[in-house]
Amino acid sequence: MNIAIVYYSMYGHIQAMAKAAAKAAGEVPGVSAAVYRVPETLSDDILGKMGALDAAKAQADVPLATPEVLAQADGILFGTPTRFGNMTGQMRQFLDSTGGLWAKGALIGKPAGVFTSSGTQHGGQESTILTFIPTLLHQGMLVVGLPYSFTGQMGVDEIVGGSPYGASTIAGGDGSRTPSERDLDGVRFQARRLAEIAKKLAA
Repeated sequence: MNIAIVYYSMYGHIQAMAKAAAKAAGEVPGVSAAVYRVPETLSDDILGKMGALDAAKAQADVPLATPEVLAQADGILFGTPTRFGNMTGQMRQFLDSTGGLWAKGALIGKPAGVFTSSGTQHGGQESTILTFIPTLLHQGMLVVGLPYSFTGQMGVDEIVGGSPYGASTIAGGDGSRTPSERDLDGVRFQARRLAEIAKKLAA
């Protein structure tokens, strides 16, 4: 079984979650997982002005996602930061390139999920995942969220991401907050669940 973790990360938060997700999915017996980044659409000059150039360079060795990666995967977990309550333009552009897969029905029946990050607790985490899901449904995919059996999303003792729609983290207004262990546990749980569902569907 092959699980693809397809992400966009400007400052490294989503990349950290993608790596944790791939490791967790790969621990499911009979499953391998790989991480892919969607193509960057901003120039180095713009990334530099946004303070994101170093993070972009740190991801240069991550393979680029292509529609073929999605077609070959048995399950896909997408990661994107929020942009005004929606996915990033980079992720949107990548998904818009998958019309050929839609025309062939290549993704029908595959499990898929979404994880995200935002600068604040109320920065659009849930709406980002919810507005991502229609694309998955148009492709005929089966949505895998983060059920309440992951109890880490229930606590109020610390700042924590996560909802039934998918795992998430909070980066802080200046991006200084890295994903907490509980946030990483959430994306690990979601990735393992997706891998296990993919195995059951294949059987």
